[in-house]
Amino acid sequence: MAGNSWKVVMDFDGVTVGSDLFQLTTAATGSTQLGAVLNELQTVTMDNYGQYCGLARAAEMIGERWGLLIMRDLLVSPKTVTQLRVGLPRISVDQVSMRLREMERGGVVRRLGPAGDEAVYEVTEYGRSVEDALLALSRWGAMSLGAPRPEDVLTEDALAMALRSMFRPEAARELTVAFELNVDEAVVNAVVNRGTLTVCPGPLPGADLVIHAGVVLRELLVGAVSTDDAIAAGMVTVTGDAELLPSFVELFQLSGPAPVLNH
Repeated sequence: MAGNSWKVVMDFDGVTVGSDLFQLTTAATGSTQLGAVLNELQTVTMDNYGQYCGLARAAEMIGERWGLLIMRDLLVSPKTVTQLRVGLPRISVDQVSMRLREMERGGVVRRLGPAGDEAVYEVTEYGRSVEDALLALSRWGAMSLGAPRPEDVLTEDALAMALRSMFRPEAARELTVAFELNVDEAVVNAVVNRGTLTVCPGPLPGADLVIHAGVVLRELLVGAVSTDDAIAAGMVTVTGDAELLPSFVELFQLSGPAPVLNH
C-alpha cells in the first residue's frame, strides 16, 4: 500500500489520511494510535496478485512477511501475540496483529478466549491442512542452511517443526523410543511410537536418550559427520542409551538435492 500520493494531516479534528481516491478522518492523534489505524487500513486494502490460482491465493493468505513463521509457531501450539513475539523477536506488535487479522479473515486462524488480557490464537482445521506443505517447504529450505548468522536465533517451536519436517516414518515402523534434544538453549522432546511422531517443546524426564548438540546437528543429519566422530570430538554429548544416536540420525535424516551456489 505504499503510494507517493498519500497525505497525512493532523489538526484539532484528529488525523486525516487521504489520497486522490479517498479520505479517512480518525480521532486518533498519538503516533501509536495512528500506526494502528494505518495497519488496519493496510489489512483491509491488502494487495492481491490478480491471479486465479491456488498458489497465488495461498501466498495472499499466509505468504506475506512473517506469515509462514507465525503459522509455524501456531502449528506447534496456540499462542497470544506476546507469546508469538517471544519466538519472533524482530516482529512488532502491529505487524503480528495485522498478519493475524488477515489470517483470521481468511479462515486460517481463529481467536479463542483470552489468556489474561490477551486473546489466544490457534489454527483452524483449514489452517492445519497446510502443515504438510509447510513441512515440505521447511525441508527444502534446510538444504540451503549453512552456519548460522550472528543474528540468527533457534527457538523451540522452530526446532520442533524441523524434527516434524525431517521425520521418516518408514524408518520407525518397529521402533518405540523417546528422545530429548537440546540445541543451544532450545529444548524439545520427540516420542516415536511405531511410525508415528509426537514432538513437543521442553524436556522429557525419563527419555531413552538425551542429546546435547549445537549447529553440528545439521551436519549429523545430512551425513557430513558420523555419530562416532561427533561424540569423539565432543561436538555432541549424550545421556542414556548412546547406541540410540545412530537411530535418531536415521529417523531424522535430511536428504535431497542441495543448491549449487554461484559465487
